[in-house]
Amino acid sequence: MIEVEILEEKKEILNFKVDLINKRHQHGSLIPLLQSAQDSYGYVPEKIIYYISELVGIPPAEIYGVITFYAQFRLKPLGKNIIRICEGTACHVNGAKTVLSVLQDEVGISIGETSDDGLFSLVSVACLGCCSLAPVMMINDETFGNLDQNKIKKAISTYKKSEKAEVSYEKN
Repeated sequence: MIEVEILEEKKEILNFKVDLINKRHQHGSLIPLLQSAQDSYGYVPEKIIYYISELVGIPPAEIYGVITFYAQFRLKPLGKNIIRICEGTACHVNGAKTVLSVLQDEVGISIGETSDDGLFSLVSVACLGCCSLAPVMMINDETFGNLDQNKIKKAISTYKKSEKAEVSYEKN
């Protein structure tokens, strides 16, 4: 299974390199190149910024400016588990701020950050489309609704235990 993941990663990096070759002298190619880098690496690594800079003749500082201007780009990889907290109207009036506070305490990060262990990233979204379950969060593809402090702690605990079980299995 690890071999398949490595092959997929090499394929993504190869796709990025093909994009670099095809677009390096095209006017207006910076954003497509950054998108390709992020698709390949999951974020835009610093070494890639310098590489793109050399190819397209745009200073790294300007490339950083583009990356930080557009919300679609990340300078750090996302965590293994993406927590999406809904801040839509229904969730807002039903306690989204409390949910966010409990989440921040449980995983030790704020919105837009990734935990030091790489296990969680916390993202705010305008709406998850589950208004009847407000307040709502998602962890990866799993939806958690009608949240209270205990449900949040239980959900996070489940993912933390799952990670520990995977690490133990990999060691054996």
